[in-house]
Order: sequence, then C-alpha cells, then structure tokens
Amino acid sequence: MTALLEVRDLEVSYGHARALNGVSIAVARGSLTAVVGANGAGKTSLVRAIAGMLRPSRGEILFDGIDVTGLDTNATCELGIGQVAEGRQIFPSLTIDENLKLGGALRRASARRAVNLDRVFAMFPRLAERRRQKAGTLSGGEQQMLAIGRCLMGDPQFIMLDEPSLGLAPLIARQIFDAIRTLNRQDGLTVLIVEQNANHALRLAHRAYVMVNGLITLQGTGAELLQRPEIRAAYLEGGRHSQ
Repeated sequence: MTALLEVRDLEVSYGHARALNGVSIAVARGSLTAVVGANGAGKTSLVRAIAGMLRPSRGEILFDGIDVTGLDTNATCELGIGQVAEGRQIFPSLTIDENLKLGGALRRASARRAVNLDRVFAMFPRLAERRRQKAGTLSGGEQQMLAIGRCLMGDPQFIMLDEPSLGLAPLIARQIFDAIRTLNRQDGLTVLIVEQNANHALRLAHRAYVMVNGLITLQGTGAELLQRPEIRAAYLEGGRHSQ
C-alpha cells in the first residue's frame, strides 16, 4: 500500500522544551496505524502538528503527496484530515444534532451531509435516540461517540484519534475500539490512533510505532510489537501504563 501520510524528521518545541525530536512515520492508505507511548511521550504533539495546530521547527508532513507542513487547521480539514481530540472537546451546551451539524460545515462535506449523518447514526444508534439532548448530559462513552461522529461529518479520508479510550470503562472502551475497527476495515477509512492503551491499539494496528520522550524507539506490525518483551513488560503485564 502507498503512504497517504508521511511525516519526515519532524521537530516540535514548546519554548525551549522539545516535544518531538526527529519523528518519522508513514501511514499507508487504507491502513490502521498506531502510535503508543506513555503520557508525555509526544503523541498529542504529533497529532496537533499534522492537524495544523502546531508549527514544526523542522521536518515535513506530506498528505496524499501534498506538503501540508505548517498549514492551518482549516486547510488540513478541507484536504480530508480529520481529528478526534483528546478529551473529546464536544460543545456541551449544544445538542447532538447541533454538534454534528458543526462537524459538517466544511465545504468538502457539503454534498454528503445527509449521507454522513445517516452513517453516524447507523454506527452509533444511541446518538440517534438522543439527537436533541444536550451533549454535556451524555456519558463519557456517548461523548466519545459524538466526537467521532462530528469528525466523520467532515467527510475525512484520514482520521486521527487522540487517546480515544481515555477515562472510559473497559467495556465502553472496547465498543469505541470496535467502532474504530469498523471505520477502517469496513468503511476503508485510513486511521491513525495514538494511545496509552497499547493492548487494544496494537491488536487493531496493521503498523505501529512506540514513542518515548519525543522519539520513535520501536516500529513494526502491531502483532510484532505485542510480542516484544519490553512492550509486554511496560504495557501488558501489569506495567503502570496498562489498562
């Protein structure tokens, strides 16, 4: 598979503190790729740089052959890059319907708003049942469904999910990961997921990277990394980051 996204030697700093130190990853078109690592490893900085929320000090970001390094979020969204932010960041005072309509406000999504709304409600029936309910009254799992649905309303060809299981009960987290698998394997959406929950993320991933202190330290298929003793010790066998 050809790469839809290529990140080359990316550096991002906050003042004098470097968050990313020469990070390179590739996300194949149609694949599900994971970046795993502890809190503070630089995963969110990577997502924000790709989305256009942070300006890299060095390196390149190529999306579908286009150099998007330093473009703002409006431009990256219109190119088809979608983001589900850490902490969900829905609009709590607005209804589910209103949140979803905001997600579909992009020019690229205008012709497919009705189709995408049907798609979201088919994937998450609970949102359809509560569509006139204020988003702030939803459970954490329902808010995560809404955040994913709002992103899908923008008709992305590539979606990034930042810590989608954060703060969710294990059963609800599994439902969210099942939805992510469906988006990739049935709908053909290219997915990048960044997670502390390495167990779930690596089981889903075709390709995966481990990030430590702003560096990529390991890479391989998800299955390969699941068998690495250092990964098992840190994340899967009672390590402090496992879930």
